[in-house]
Amino acid sequence: MPVLTTRPVLTAADVERIASAAREEALRNDWKVSIAIVDEGGHPLALQRLDGCAPVGAYIAMEKARSAALGRRETKAYEDMINGGRTAFVAVADISRGLLEGGVPLIVDGDCIGAVGVSGVKADQDAQVARAGTAAIL
Repeated sequence: MPVLTTRPVLTAADVERIASAAREEALRNDWKVSIAIVDEGGHPLALQRLDGCAPVGAYIAMEKARSAALGRRETKAYEDMINGGRTAFVAVADISRGLLEGGVPLIVDGDCIGAVGVSGVKADQDAQVARAGTAAIL
């Protein structure tokens, strides 16, 4: 009989804690953002567009979260790579729509269990909100 490994997964309670912490960070700073949370495959688990955030923010936040989950790294790394001259990277299928700072993966014991993406303010502020969310469970 094969020995199966186990790994952590996001629960509904985890998603609520992440969303709440990210939302609190945004509200504390009066930042009108969208917050997206996805599982390890980039599938949506939660999406919230705060009052005053442009509708496109919801789309961008989801794509940032998806890219961070699938790539297993912060989306800022992709943005830096492209800005550093590796422009061919924009052609990478499935993650190329979220290659802007603001996507943060959830890494537990070396496994990516999901990601948080935020959009609506400056890139580093988006990332700050996303990190506040991830800090709620890591």
